Amino acid sequence: MKNISACILMIICFLFAAPLSALDTRAVEDLVAAGNAAFQRFDNQAAMESYQKALETDPQCYEAAWKLARAYIDLGEKLTDKEQRKAYYLKAHELAKRAVEIDPKAAKGHLYLSISLGRVALDAGGKEKVRLSKEIKREVDKTLAIDPNDDIAWHVLALWNRNISTLSWIEKQFANIFLGGVPKEASVEKAVECLKKAIQLNNGHINHHLELGITYEVLDKKELAIKKYEKVLELPISDADDEDYKAKAEESLKRLK
Repeated sequence: MKNISACILMIICFLFAAPLSALDTRAVEDLVAAGNAAFQRFDNQAAMESYQKALETDPQCYEAAWKLARAYIDLGEKLTDKEQRKAYYLKAHELAKRAVEIDPKAAKGHLYLSISLGRVALDAGGKEKVRLSKEIKREVDKTLAIDPNDDIAWHVLALWNRNISTLSWIEKQFANIFLGGVPKEASVEKAVECLKKAIQLNNGHINHHLELGITYEVLDKKELAIKKYEKVLELPISDADDEDYKAKAEESLKRLK
């Protein structure tokens, strides 16, 4: 009886450890391709479902893992319920960690770890926001060490600089506890440099220009901010959130002019 049980256990282990068949490999490729197509037409729900199926078929599919994390972030941004939104961002964080475990030397897993934590931080209180900032910086630094031409990573680094350098008094006290003080390298001017780098790498990404406009406003550079908001309105839509970004730019222009 013991020998039979041992044989069954060995068979189960073999089945789970066995490499994907050619048919399964093709299925995963087709599912990822379907997810990519859905992402390109701004259907994040369909993209999420395809990437999820791909990852279920091949739990070691790095591309499916990080792209599923991205889908959860994109869908979470549209949610109005704070707790539900946080759940989506934490799921994205879990998937990004999984991507890093699959391939720690690839950039996108680290990138979406930083982005998912950044999204959680937006809804967090001052203490949690400061605590998370250390992890965000670590992961975006890893991203840029692997791929210095990732424009989204430069964007994330820009927001880290702006947010850290404009902490409130109470948040600075938390920074003393969790970070040993406000990081000296963080500044709004550095945020401008990082966003300019992101734009150099991908001039058509509307949110780079929008955030640079916002950053110029923080520096009281009204005319430069206006030019960036005008640029946002000129650029063609290429992302699911671009209509929202254009609306924000239009509101800012009305306020500034």
